[in-house]
Amino acid sequence: MNNEKSEFLKGTLDMLILNVVALGPIHGYAIAQRIQQISRDFFKLPQGSLYPALHRLEDRGWLKAQWKATDTGRDAKFYALTRQGRKQLEAEVRNWEQLTNAVALILRTAE
Repeated sequence: MNNEKSEFLKGTLDMLILNVVALGPIHGYAIAQRIQQISRDFFKLPQGSLYPALHRLEDRGWLKAQWKATDTGRDAKFYALTRQGRKQLEAEVRNWEQLTNAVALILRTAE
Protein backbone atom coordinates (compact mmCIF):
# COMPACT_ATOMS: atom_id res chain seq x y z
CA MET A 1 0.00 0.00 0.00
CA ASN A 2 1.47 3.35 -0.93
CA ASN A 3 2.16 5.93 1.77
CA GLU A 4 -0.74 8.27 0.90
CA LYS A 5 -3.27 5.44 1.10
CA SER A 6 -1.70 4.21 4.32
CA GLU A 7 -1.99 7.63 5.97
CA PHE A 8 -5.57 8.05 4.74
CA LEU A 9 -6.49 4.61 6.01
CA LYS A 10 -5.19 5.31 9.52
CA GLY A 11 -7.83 7.96 10.01
CA THR A 12 -10.70 5.94 8.60
CA LEU A 13 -9.89 2.31 9.38
CA ASP A 14 -12.04 2.09 12.51
CA MET A 15 -15.07 3.49 10.68
CA LEU A 16 -14.58 1.12 7.71
CA ILE A 17 -14.25 -1.92 9.99
CA LEU A 18 -17.29 -0.95 12.08
CA ASN A 19 -19.32 -0.44 8.91
CA VAL A 20 -18.42 -3.86 7.50
CA VAL A 21 -19.06 -5.60 10.83
CA ALA A 22 -22.44 -3.84 11.09
CA LEU A 23 -23.63 -6.10 8.25
CA GLY A 24 -23.34 -9.15 10.53
CA PRO A 25 -20.77 -11.32 12.35
CA ILE A 26 -17.61 -11.72 10.31
CA HIS A 27 -14.03 -12.91 10.85
CA GLY A 28 -10.94 -10.78 10.35
CA TYR A 29 -9.78 -12.14 7.01
CA ALA A 30 -13.29 -11.69 5.57
CA ILE A 31 -13.35 -8.09 6.85
CA ALA A 32 -10.15 -7.36 4.93
CA GLN A 33 -11.52 -9.07 1.81
CA ARG A 34 -14.83 -7.20 1.97
CA ILE A 35 -13.13 -3.80 2.42
CA GLN A 36 -10.85 -4.55 -0.53
CA GLN A 37 -13.76 -5.76 -2.66
CA ILE A 38 -16.13 -2.88 -1.85
CA SER A 39 -13.36 -0.30 -2.40
CA ARG A 40 -12.57 -1.90 -5.78
CA ASP A 41 -9.06 -2.77 -4.59
CA PHE A 42 -8.28 0.75 -3.35
CA PHE A 43 -7.82 -0.51 0.22
CA LYS A 44 -5.72 -3.62 0.74
CA LEU A 45 -5.46 -4.15 4.48
CA PRO A 46 -2.27 -5.76 5.70
CA GLN A 47 -2.69 -8.02 8.73
CA GLY A 48 -0.38 -5.69 10.63
CA SER A 49 -3.02 -2.95 10.35
CA LEU A 50 -6.23 -4.98 10.55
CA TYR A 51 -5.69 -7.13 13.64
CA PRO A 52 -4.38 -4.37 15.93
CA ALA A 53 -7.41 -2.29 14.89
CA LEU A 54 -9.80 -5.18 15.65
CA HIS A 55 -8.23 -5.65 19.09
CA ARG A 56 -8.41 -1.90 19.76
CA LEU A 57 -12.11 -1.79 18.77
CA GLU A 58 -12.80 -4.81 20.96
CA ASP A 59 -10.94 -3.21 23.90
CA ARG A 60 -13.05 -0.06 23.49
CA GLY A 61 -16.23 -2.15 23.68
CA TRP A 62 -17.30 -1.39 20.11
CA LEU A 63 -16.87 -4.98 18.92
CA LYS A 64 -17.44 -8.30 20.63
CA ALA A 65 -15.74 -11.46 19.44
CA GLN A 66 -16.57 -15.14 19.56
CA TRP A 67 -14.62 -18.14 18.29
CA LYS A 68 -16.54 -20.15 15.69
CA ALA A 69 -15.81 -22.49 12.80
CA THR A 70 -15.47 -20.91 9.35
CA ASP A 71 -16.82 -22.39 6.11
CA THR A 72 -13.53 -24.23 5.73
CA GLY A 73 -13.92 -25.80 9.19
CA ARG A 74 -11.12 -23.81 10.79
CA ASP A 75 -11.81 -21.83 13.96
CA ALA A 76 -11.69 -18.05 13.66
CA LYS A 77 -12.66 -15.10 15.79
CA PHE A 78 -15.94 -13.64 14.50
CA TYR A 79 -16.60 -10.00 15.29
CA ALA A 80 -19.99 -8.38 15.87
CA LEU A 81 -20.96 -4.79 16.58
CA THR A 82 -22.04 -3.91 20.12
CA ARG A 83 -24.69 -1.29 20.89
CA GLN A 84 -21.88 1.07 21.82
CA GLY A 85 -20.13 0.21 18.53
CA ARG A 86 -23.26 1.07 16.54
CA LYS A 87 -23.42 4.48 18.27
CA GLN A 88 -19.74 5.04 17.53
CA LEU A 89 -20.24 4.11 13.88
CA GLU A 90 -23.14 6.57 13.58
CA ALA A 91 -20.99 9.32 15.15
CA GLU A 92 -18.04 8.57 12.87
CA VAL A 93 -20.24 8.57 9.76
CA ARG A 94 -21.71 11.95 10.79
CA ASN A 95 -18.21 13.34 11.33
CA TRP A 96 -17.05 11.90 8.00
CA GLU A 97 -19.97 13.49 6.16
CA GLN A 98 -19.27 16.87 7.77
CA LEU A 99 -15.57 16.59 6.89
CA THR A 100 -16.17 15.62 3.27
CA ASN A 101 -18.76 18.37 2.83
CA ALA A 102 -16.35 20.97 4.23
CA VAL A 103 -13.52 19.74 2.00
CA ALA A 104 -15.83 19.81 -1.04
CA LEU A 105 -16.77 23.43 -0.25
CA ILE A 106 -13.11 24.41 -0.09
CA LEU A 107 -12.24 22.55 -3.30
CA ARG A 108 -15.10 24.26 -5.15
CA THR A 109 -13.60 27.70 -4.34
CA ALA A 110 -10.68 26.86 -6.63
CA GLU A 111 -12.96 26.40 -9.63
